[in-house]
Amino acid sequence: MNDKVLLSLDVNGSEHEVLVEPRRTLADVLRHDLELTGTHIACEHGVCGACTVLVDGAPVRSCLMFAAQAEGRGVRTVESLGRGDELSDLQRAFTEHHALQCGFCTPGFLMLAEGFLAARPDASRAEIREAVSSNLCRCTGYQTIVDAIEDCAARRRAAERTRSA
Repeated sequence: MNDKVLLSLDVNGSEHEVLVEPRRTLADVLRHDLELTGTHIACEHGVCGACTVLVDGAPVRSCLMFAAQAEGRGVRTVESLGRGDELSDLQRAFTEHHALQCGFCTPGFLMLAEGFLAARPDASRAEIREAVSSNLCRCTGYQTIVDAIEDCAARRRAAERTRSA
């Protein structure tokens, strides 16, 4: 079956047209067609979370989503977080709290946290712990990841209070 479909994808705020087989996953199209290699592929079963991206602001396992399902929706990858050499506040928090070791799972955790904090800016430490339990990391033990997300959330809330005052 070599039938291909032309998709128009909004990825990181830019429109991309790609000609792909309907069975191609969003993860594969992001990595191989758009060359956005920050989205990692590991288990290919939706278990590990390394491929997590945001679709319309919600965390999604891109290895389980067909690229065609993303048409007409906003997709954000880890490449959307920083600007050039400048890290986002979340990336800085991960760095400051040593919330990464080998780094393979980090993009998935960053995108999970970005989507989670957008939906739950006042999340408790227990809620953050619960959220990150959906992604797998074999190196850090999760404590530093939770610390980084909690710190970033607190800083964002403080900045919002300052803007509102």
